[in-house]
Amino acid sequence: MRALALLALSAALAACAPKAAPPPVQLDCAQSFEALKAAITAQPGIDPKPIEPSEPYRFYSAARGKASYMITEPGAPAHPAILMQQVGSDHKMVNTGCAFGDEAAYQELMAYLTGLSRATK
Repeated sequence: MRALALLALSAALAACAPKAAPPPVQLDCAQSFEALKAAITAQPGIDPKPIEPSEPYRFYSAARGKASYMITEPGAPAHPAILMQQVGSDHKMVNTGCAFGDEAAYQELMAYLTGLSRATK
């Protein structure tokens, strides 16, 4: 009887425990820009940052800071493009991305993002 009561109690506690955040959407550049953007913005716990009028990009943070995304808006030189930042196993920032448009503009955007991550250290 006691074992049954303990089992019921632990099941109830497990149901109340916070669920682990799902892993962030990884970039699959074989997808279209729109499909990848939709997958990123539909993630549970995604946090869209306010639009900065002077920046043609929109930033999103995945649940619990596991990833950050920069998605270009129309008018951005590298549009369409999506970049992602994650902390690597060596605790250094890792930037990856998908260029769907002008490759040279994308490389400039990646350099900009890399500069931002260095400036915030």
